Amino acid sequence: MSAIIILLKGMIEVYLLLGSNEGNTKQNLAAARTLIASRSGEIIMCSSLYQTEAWGVKQQNSFLNQAILVKTDLPATALLTTLKKIEKETGRVETAKWGPRVIDIDILFYGNSLTNLPELKIPHPYIQDRRFTLAPMCEIAPTLLHPVIGKTIQELLSICKDNSEVTKL
Repeated sequence: MSAIIILLKGMIEVYLLLGSNEGNTKQNLAAARTLIASRSGEIIMCSSLYQTEAWGVKQQNSFLNQAILVKTDLPATALLTTLKKIEKETGRVETAKWGPRVIDIDILFYGNSLTNLPELKIPHPYIQDRRFTLAPMCEIAPTLLHPVIGKTIQELLSICKDNSEVTKL
């Protein structure tokens, strides 16, 4: 009994954003969710799927995006390593920054932790600038407070200057 309590106390709520714009995008997201659940932790909540205009490099297919809440006991850097392996196993090939991809998995928030490493920045540095991130996040965590900016996800969405098309499916 005490071992279970210790394990539960060590669980961290992590918000991830999944994205895909190559191949069968729905299937790519489903495969990523399955692997995340088996290797990273329990998926507690998933947003709807959102069809979103490409951001950064506009001349590519639209993306399918989804925000998910995961409870994990993995440290942030171990979670990143696990997610990168999942991306490769589901067909991701490194291309140009913001280019097309079979799957992309971003760590948005890791509890209230702040991380500033070359390979990992938490909270994700572009959350407030991306409607395709804020819209699905607002569905599952509208009152989540950004620990650096000090505004909720709902507030960030209401003031977001990104006018990219984001459609809930």
